[in-house]
Amino acid sequence: MPATLNLTDRIYHTGFDNPTGSGSVQAEKTETLSEKGTISMSLVNETLALARAGGLDAASLAEAAGIAPATLLAPHARVSAAQYGHLWSGIARALDDEFFGQDSHAMKSGSFIAMTHSALGAHTGRQALQRAVHFMRLVLDDLAAEIDVDATRVRVTLVHRAGKPTPTMFAYATWFILVYGLVCWLVGRRIPLFAARFRCPPPSAAHEYQLMFCDDMAFDQPATWFELAPAFLDLPVIQTAGSARTFLRNAPGNFVVKYRNPGAFAARVRRTLRALPATAWPDADAIAQRLNVAPATLRRRLRQEGHSCQSIKDGLRRDLAIEALRDPALSVADVAAAVGFAEPSAFHRAFRKWTGQRPTDYRAAHLRARTH
Repeated sequence: MPATLNLTDRIYHTGFDNPTGSGSVQAEKTETLSEKGTISMSLVNETLALARAGGLDAASLAEAAGIAPATLLAPHARVSAAQYGHLWSGIARALDDEFFGQDSHAMKSGSFIAMTHSALGAHTGRQALQRAVHFMRLVLDDLAAEIDVDATRVRVTLVHRAGKPTPTMFAYATWFILVYGLVCWLVGRRIPLFAARFRCPPPSAAHEYQLMFCDDMAFDQPATWFELAPAFLDLPVIQTAGSARTFLRNAPGNFVVKYRNPGAFAARVRRTLRALPATAWPDADAIAQRLNVAPATLRRRLRQEGHSCQSIKDGLRRDLAIEALRDPALSVADVAAAVGFAEPSAFHRAFRKWTGQRPTDYRAAHLRARTH
């Protein structure tokens, strides 16, 4: 990183492993701290509920992931992608089940590693998807997938075993995250997801799932399926056993935000804001002009997605702050100024609202989790 980068540049442009897993990161594929996003407490609680159902001490698992008890009690709190990834991995290891007890047959620890190495032998995206789907069919008893391809889309339909209850949204999402995230990584890009339908009723965190997958989602449907853009089928698998070693350190927990829906208007606004320091973020009319849409159109589309320009600014400021505090080289005051707070006291109040913790306590919890 050039020495001339100021603090805001460091927060906005600090990258991590790109989808190819290679050492060189192409500018258009670099993922920044703000692109990692954060995870809502509703999804954290869904995950912890499965841990409790398996007889585990959920509070201890959360603390080991750097999620403090105060955060668990704050319904509107958020956690970082890294914290959620650690929580996901910790529960999977403790249960010895990478599907979190959501199937009659446990997906034993190490299964995802085995699936990754199996799919590495594929030559194309089509073969990679087929291998991943086949592997999941081998390790799970209650949930299986069928692939249907035509010129316009790839439909992956999930079928559950007769006599079993309809799976929850979290179970469907777990299956999809494992398969979809792996195939995206193998071909080195996010595969566009057009639409999704689910047999289950809408979950309380339906909006979070929409951010994760796509806008065109519906529940209480006759069948569960995902539709993908077909161009990936002929793409070559570009990963190797060497790149897999880095990839498997954080997978699959990091998939939850790594390949999330980029096509929504909210995502377009976030990308516009990410290109600028928080102190220079434009108003809604200026954002609409940058996106080449009428201000009324932008407001209407964002409202349909459950957002406003201000809520997106607040969320992005929150995500930047949460991730930046994980860097011990940045002081709390520096982070507050870089994300647009004129007064550190205002930043402290906002951060407690976001996470249920003081910034210093959040940083200390993160450092403790890293040393364990």
